[in-house]
Amino acid sequence: MESKYAYIEKQYIGRDYVRIFIRLIMAAFCFAAYVYERDRDNTQDLFLVVGFGIIGVSMLLLFLIQYKIVVDNGSMILDGLWTTKRVKIDLNSIVDVRKATYSRYFFNNPVYNLHTKGTIRFYSSGKDAVVLTDRDGLEYFIGTQRPNELFLVIKEEMRNLK
Repeated sequence: MESKYAYIEKQYIGRDYVRIFIRLIMAAFCFAAYVYERDRDNTQDLFLVVGFGIIGVSMLLLFLIQYKIVVDNGSMILDGLWTTKRVKIDLNSIVDVRKATYSRYFFNNPVYNLHTKGTIRFYSSGKDAVVLTDRDGLEYFIGTQRPNELFLVIKEEMRNLK
């Protein structure tokens, strides 16, 4: 079965391991407080409700798409959540493509179309990114789970345009 696009990848908000770990620690704290506060007063039920609420929200976030990367017909399209603007990058204007580490930090916030210091960043989870540089010197950092495949597809699409 052939794919409609040269490359497609979906990035999910809730699948960053560090954020999952933080949410599970908060839920474990709520459950521990529930057990510890059992005989004190009537507020112990609140800890149980909040703990299950954190687990429920965490499960919902696993299926919430932050953005989708599509490479096809000489362009890269990044489509985000409901209210975000679709970003289309024409590969004709790209002069350099390289693989890089997204950030040297361990904790990185998910971002979509973040303009900072001459770069535009798209990130959901992981540590790898593909960096596109256009003719004006603007760099697009695109966080991806499959950097090798995205890099090769972009190179191939650029070669087909020439």
